[in-house]
Amino acid sequence: MLTQLRIRDFAIVEELELELAAGMTAVTGETGAGKSILVDAIGLLLGDRADSGVIRHGAERADLSASFDLDALPAARAWLAERDLDRDRECHLRRVIARAGRSRGYINGVPQPTQTLRELGEQLVDIHGQHEHQSLLRREAQRQLLDDYAGNQALTAELAERHRTWGRLRRDLRALRQAAGERDARLDLLSHHLRELTALNLAEDEVVALEGEQRRLAHASLLLDAGQRLLGWLSEDEESSVVDRLDHGLRELDTLSRLDARLTPVGDMLSTARIQIREASDELRGYVQALDLDPAHLAQVEQRLAAAHQLARKHRVAPEELPALRARFEAEQDTLEHSETRLDELQRAVKAARAAYQADADRLSERRAAAARELGERVSAALAGLGMAGGRFAIVLERLEQPTPAGLESVEFLVSANPGQPPRPLAKVASGGELSRVSLAIQVIAAHAARIPTLIFDEVDVGIGGSVAEIVGRQLRMLGGSSRQVLCVTHLPQVAAQAHRQFKAEKRTDGATTHTRVLALEPDERVREIARMLGGLAVTENTLAHAREMVDQAASPTVESP
Repeated sequence: MLTQLRIRDFAIVEELELELAAGMTAVTGETGAGKSILVDAIGLLLGDRADSGVIRHGAERADLSASFDLDALPAARAWLAERDLDRDRECHLRRVIARAGRSRGYINGVPQPTQTLRELGEQLVDIHGQHEHQSLLRREAQRQLLDDYAGNQALTAELAERHRTWGRLRRDLRALRQAAGERDARLDLLSHHLRELTALNLAEDEVVALEGEQRRLAHASLLLDAGQRLLGWLSEDEESSVVDRLDHGLRELDTLSRLDARLTPVGDMLSTARIQIREASDELRGYVQALDLDPAHLAQVEQRLAAAHQLARKHRVAPEELPALRARFEAEQDTLEHSETRLDELQRAVKAARAAYQADADRLSERRAAAARELGERVSAALAGLGMAGGRFAIVLERLEQPTPAGLESVEFLVSANPGQPPRPLAKVASGGELSRVSLAIQVIAAHAARIPTLIFDEVDVGIGGSVAEIVGRQLRMLGGSSRQVLCVTHLPQVAAQAHRQFKAEKRTDGATTHTRVLALEPDERVREIARMLGGLAVTENTLAHAREMVDQAASPTVESP
């Protein structure tokens, strides 16, 4: 929830820092004092459009920031973690609006576009009275609230998985049917290709071996002549072979080493060299004797290589890839030959997945219908106590043409603010005050199912007073007492008295400039502020006593949940 709000050079606020907590907080002050500036600032932090007109006169930029405790918001923490924006269990938002018209947003110190601020903001704060942030105006949020109210979370998750499975199987079936339509033609083509590949019967790595053999056979004469010359030079030339020269050198070294033992290692090395040269000569002699000068064999090798290259060009692969291509064709042929069996299996799987989805969807529809009737009746009953006598709230479930991951119907909230008027979509309710009170009734009744922890009501009490105002205040206090946070901008003492704590906005001037400040009120200051709201400028002992009584009664009320 919102724990801290800082404002600098925004509208007529020079500098302001507020610490906030759970429960209900009222913001009061005289008309024009700037009570709604807090709401406007929070709206900008949540992604509202900004322009330089919000910058305080004489300043170059407005700087807004807020801190949120996400300890009870695992979904928001996961959202931040997915984007590498997580920071323990806290979240810091910042918005800077420059005089040049540029606006910059930050999440945990990282620059972010306005749309990203808006996406996160929808999980943190719900502002009532400003359509831009009312989640209840979105059809998706209405469906989600109804499902949460009905306790459908596990069922909706299971249904979404059923829909994904059904969709995947249908795609597989569609692909297999399409392939089956071309099956016969493809099988004929594969049979033709495999006959050619099987006739060639090219082994793995055979192309590399054939290319090596072709090079050897094509240059056999050159290799034979060179090999014989080298063999003669090494050992077979009786007068000047390397072996003969070494033998002569070794005999001389043997004589000399008797005169000087230091020549013995030289003799050892030459002896080793002679052995290796002998072995090389033997190896070379075997190579020369084995050389094949058969032109017919060369022609066979070249013919096989040509066949491999021709077939490779046909299939647009390298010649050495032909064995792997043959294996792929054989696998595809096997799949197509058994496709009828797979087709039957997939058809049965699709039918079973459709039935499983339908069963869950029907069960969800029944639970939604029952919850819609119950929630509609309870909210309608609550509207009378909120100054909307004869008002009616209804939830319409409309069958969809196509099954969706969320079920077989759409959900829409309808409201009739006055007797005789047909219910209209909640998003088309004309009066902001009526809309706020309808939203309040829904939020209070469905408080246990609500996902957004911080609710802001801006002038929710427009057009009401007396006992209705007290009921609204009690409802707001009740809503703030359910581990939630309620911030309410109000001009009614009956509402302000119900708050757990209170801020007062006041306008000050030094003769040259005017600015707003917001003060956290101590108990005595709060009683005086509520007395001012009760009796205007003339605060008497009676109004003070009345204000103190209102605050004391709110602290220990007997209120039944609607």
